[in-house]
Amino acid sequence: MTIETQPNPIENSAKNGFFFSLTPDRVLDAVETSGLRCSGRCMALNSFENRVYDVELETEEGPPVKNLAANRRVVKFYRPGRWTREQIMEEHTFLEDLVAAEIPAVAPAKFPDGQTLHQTSGEAIFYALFPKVGGRAPDELSTEQLLRIGRLLARIHTVGAARQAEHRIRLDPQTYGLANLEFLLGKQLIPLEFEDRYRKAVDKICNLTQSWFEAAEYQRIHGDCHLGNLLWNDSGSFFLDFDDMVQGPPVQDFWLLVPGRDEEALLQRNILLEGYEQIRHFDRSTLKLIEPLRALRFVHYAAWIARRWDDPAFPAAFPQFGTHRYWSDEVQDLERQLAIMVDY
Repeated sequence: MTIETQPNPIENSAKNGFFFSLTPDRVLDAVETSGLRCSGRCMALNSFENRVYDVELETEEGPPVKNLAANRRVVKFYRPGRWTREQIMEEHTFLEDLVAAEIPAVAPAKFPDGQTLHQTSGEAIFYALFPKVGGRAPDELSTEQLLRIGRLLARIHTVGAARQAEHRIRLDPQTYGLANLEFLLGKQLIPLEFEDRYRKAVDKICNLTQSWFEAAEYQRIHGDCHLGNLLWNDSGSFFLDFDDMVQGPPVQDFWLLVPGRDEEALLQRNILLEGYEQIRHFDRSTLKLIEPLRALRFVHYAAWIARRWDDPAFPAAFPQFGTHRYWSDEVQDLERQLAIMVDY
């Protein structure tokens, strides 16, 4: 899942049309316009929020290249209206800060002019190049791997706390809850039979937990730190997709890695924390925020899909969205979350 960085992004239809219909020719043209030469190889990669492509660059004649990935770049075209230039540059700065601290991360590559962010001509869609880095997503995590990830996350959060990202969204009940509720109600997307229950559940969750969030320390965090964004290779583990970074409480990255509530999940989370606390202090009182964060993610997810419904990829990927069953499940999930929080 992807997290919105602006409560109500305004997207230009001309830009969207270009973005939705990106072709290999347009991708290669954008890369070459920036001053690089492509071999012609271009392959689309999986990504809902952005458009991402694996592109091969031409090299000067010489000995065979042993590391084929050295000639490859991942080109990310940012969804129009989603981020401002300042917000994207804060993502790039965070990644560069991590690399400077010798933390495994994939920072953007520089274009020949020394910049890390360009725009397409005409439609002015932001795009960036990243090194091609191989890895595999873990199926299950051993105790040792959980400890290592905990230590890695501690190092990431240490760097994250060293600088603010003033243009990035603050993850709290207002931005993730009430702003998205207002959008869904304004668009009249919730069936009448569920609208009042949905609104009451979100309002109560946000009002109940606002003070909990106000008491927490905020800093730069990954923000979408689930296992799908964690890869392993011969060098160890590293996280991808920092474009969803937010100013938020560090516990957000913990519960996404281990989202369950059962005994096994609690054991895994404690192991993560054990590794984390070998390097950095963690405020365990913020574990209380896990269930509110889970509830806010439900609301944000619904609004995220709704905002992208004009993208042809979304109706095909989320055929159940907007159905009677969908909203029935959403309301029940939120009411269950509220019941859990009331019992705290």
